[in-house]
Amino acid sequence: MSAPADTPGADDPAGDAGSGRPRRSKRRPAQPAGGSQASPLPWFGRLSQLDFDIDFFERILVRSPDSIDVLRVLGELASRRGLHERALELDRRLVARLPVDFLARYNLACSLALAGRADEAILCLGEAFRLGYDDVAHMEVDPDLASIRERPEFRALVGRA
Repeated sequence: MSAPADTPGADDPAGDAGSGRPRRSKRRPAQPAGGSQASPLPWFGRLSQLDFDIDFFERILVRSPDSIDVLRVLGELASRRGLHERALELDRRLVARLPVDFLARYNLACSLALAGRADEAILCLGEAFRLGYDDVAHMEVDPDLASIRERPEFRALVGRA
C-alpha cells in the first residue's frame, strides 16, 4: 500500500508504508543558484519528530476515524507530548471500539491518571484487571500512574493481582 500523494513522506520510496510509521524523505532541498541558503524547509522542517508523527497520524485518523491501530498509536504519541486531554479522548474512543481489551482499558486508566481524574483511573485499572491485565511490576514503575500510586485503592488493586 502506498501513501496518498498529500501524505507526508509519500514520495519516499524507502519508507515502510506497511508499518504505520511515517516515512521520511532522505532528499535534501536543492540549493538555490548563487550558493545562498535555501528557504525554510516545508512544514516538516519546523516540527520535532514527535510533532511530525502526531500530525501524520492525525491526518490518517481523519481518513480512517475507526482505525484501531491509528487510535492506539496516536493516543500514545499524544500522551508522550503531554496532550493529556487529547490522549484521553483517543483512549475513550479505543475502549468504545474494544470494550474487552485489557490493554486499551489500562491505557485509558493511564490517560485518566495523567489528566488528574484519579477516581476514574482507579476504577478503570480495576476493570483492566478484571479483563486480564496482570503486569503489576509495570504498574509499580509506570510514570503515567505516579499520581495515583500511593492511593490506598491503587495499593489494594496491586495487592489483589
